Amino acid sequence: MNIPFGALLAVFIAMQASSVNAESLRCNGRSASEGDSQLSVLYKCGQPLLKESFCAPVFYSQSLQPVPEPFASAYVPCQPVEEWLYDRGPGNLMATVRFRSGLVQSITYASTPR
Repeated sequence: MNIPFGALLAVFIAMQASSVNAESLRCNGRSASEGDSQLSVLYKCGQPLLKESFCAPVFYSQSLQPVPEPFASAYVPCQPVEEWLYDRGPGNLMATVRFRSGLVQSITYASTPR
């Protein structure tokens, strides 16, 4: 049984593409999704229930190791992050929209804020 390499490659690529799950937030007949600006999300969904801002640590490139202090604060600024919480009403999960550099990085759903 000899399966052509191209067929195996096509199956592998299809499996990888199906594992990507980009979330979106449906508000007032409009959809906010990853890559949208803060202004766009405000226009589509209105003011969030809560907002939180914090500085995420900066990591070495190609590594999961954070840049240690005092180098992190002196030479490498932190990455500003904002999270907005939307209560979508009874029977719906709460949505947390995370912004990095002013754009939606992710949208997650949970029964309570994390």
